[in-house]
Amino acid sequence: MSIPTLFANMRSVCVWLIAVFIITPFSAGATTLNGATIIAGDAVEGGMIIARVPAGARVTLDDEPLPMDAEGQFIVGFHRDSPDAIILQIIAADGARIETIIRVRQRLYDIQRIDGLKSSYVSPPTEVMNRINDDAERVRNARQRLDAGSQGGNFLQGLDMPVAGRITGVYGSQRILNGAPRAPHYGIDIAAPRGTAVLAPAGGRVTLVRDLYFSGWTVLVAHGMGLNSAFLHLDDVAVQTGDVIGRGAVIGSVGSTGRSTGPHLDWRLDWQGRRLDAVLVRRQIADASQQR
Repeated sequence: MSIPTLFANMRSVCVWLIAVFIITPFSAGATTLNGATIIAGDAVEGGMIIARVPAGARVTLDDEPLPMDAEGQFIVGFHRDSPDAIILQIIAADGARIETIIRVRQRLYDIQRIDGLKSSYVSPPTEVMNRINDDAERVRNARQRLDAGSQGGNFLQGLDMPVAGRITGVYGSQRILNGAPRAPHYGIDIAAPRGTAVLAPAGGRVTLVRDLYFSGWTVLVAHGMGLNSAFLHLDDVAVQTGDVIGRGAVIGSVGSTGRSTGPHLDWRLDWQGRRLDAVLVRRQIADASQQR
């Protein structure tokens, strides 16, 4: 092969690589995502982006495939203390790949420091640690179950409040007891009388019903596309693991089981284990449903 021909081929290869592998930045507040159409949302801790890709495309986040619906819609959720940057890759039907570096906006959270407490209040007794670890494993497994049955994706029509009441606890708040940071509060606390019905905010499949050490009677529901709801401290439950339930179905009733100081519902959202802010996500999904 002649030298001119060799350089011509190299130029052709370089042009082809540029055409199929593009890296673009995406920051909170941006309205475009290269290779996809953003329907709603923002790259902010506790929030999500709802987007759509053309037919035949696939999406990965940090090299992990993301679930999509039949219309090519997918979501990306952002954890409290999310990494500064994550990589979203869209693989088009023709094999072209577009990488977007998503930079997540950080938030400030309410931090409360309390010193001088008895050790028995700060840390659970040693004899219950096996139960606590088993509880955590069961919850992790439940959150990995993506099949929401015939109700999958129903949440894109909006998330209803599961119970009416005053919000007394917010997402992301954290206590530091005797100098030791506790796990952040990942839900919203809604005060309501004991026995008040707790309703499904959207349809889905029940993936866990269990009396847990910290959260008492707890129900997890998979809504599809990796989004889950958790309902904590219930007085009683009205569903069983495996049930497919519709929006507004009775899940149980408000209680104070587990480590709780009074009747309330602790409602939590997560996306593939990343903890989300239910107040923020409800607003983002409402924005998305209005744009359809």
